Amino acid sequence: MQEARVGIIGGSGLYHLEGMTHVREVRISTPFGDPSDAITLGNIEGVHAAFLPRHGVGHRISPSELPSRANIYALKSLGVEYIIAISTVGSLKEKIRPMDIVIPDQMIDRTFMRPDTFFGNGIVGHVAFADPYCPHLSDVLYDAAHRNDIRVHDGGTVIVMEGPQFSTRAESELYRSWGADIILMTALPEAKLAREAEICYGMMAVVTDYDCWNELSETVSAEMVVSNLKKSLQTAKKVLRHAIVNLPEKRECSCGHSLENAIITAPELIPEKVRQDLDIIIGKYIK
Repeated sequence: MQEARVGIIGGSGLYHLEGMTHVREVRISTPFGDPSDAITLGNIEGVHAAFLPRHGVGHRISPSELPSRANIYALKSLGVEYIIAISTVGSLKEKIRPMDIVIPDQMIDRTFMRPDTFFGNGIVGHVAFADPYCPHLSDVLYDAAHRNDIRVHDGGTVIVMEGPQFSTRAESELYRSWGADIILMTALPEAKLAREAEICYGMMAVVTDYDCWNELSETVSAEMVVSNLKKSLQTAKKVLRHAIVNLPEKRECSCGHSLENAIITAPELIPEKVRQDLDIIIGKYIK
């Protein structure tokens, strides 16, 4: 039974979502541990939704410590087909200003401490990841922001850094020289795991600062990030609500069958425990 069609992963400062009806909380255990927090299930104008605070209520979990595999697995177990991720980001370009929204379409992985696949332990899978964000879901998010007269950027490359420290000036300039647009500490491995779980993944990136490359702006700090996030939170929620009620009735992207030719291991060689643990992800391909 599908308990939620869309999953919302809330970033810094977004720990709950107003306007949901028929609300209840569920706690889900997974083969990869417990998710960041309880998941709130509810209805948003007729759409069954699941809300998960990425860092836990009260922001208790560091980016490097996020139980991303448990988070994505839990949403998959609820029947989620779309994940809308909300993240605070720093801008690497003058034209992308604090308080803007970016709907990114590419990313560069600079993380190094995070488990980033459901595979291993006797099963090998290689999913295509050329386009890490679902283009159809990204179009819905951009349209939602545009229709609400919000300053929004269609597309952009994200640098996903390990953290929890912010960048040095040299790093910030390096990323700018690569043509990157924004920088954050989440999105990976979320996007990779969502692709493996055949869930559409899109991001609404809320710009809170100019990182540290722009010497004319105030040096980035946690206080600045939180302050600017609070100012733009209502805007983000408005866009989110509009996007949720305008999701396509039927998925026509490739996300829903990304594992179709990705599993390399012979079925008879997959360990039984792994087969059972990953059944909700690989079950329709491994009989």
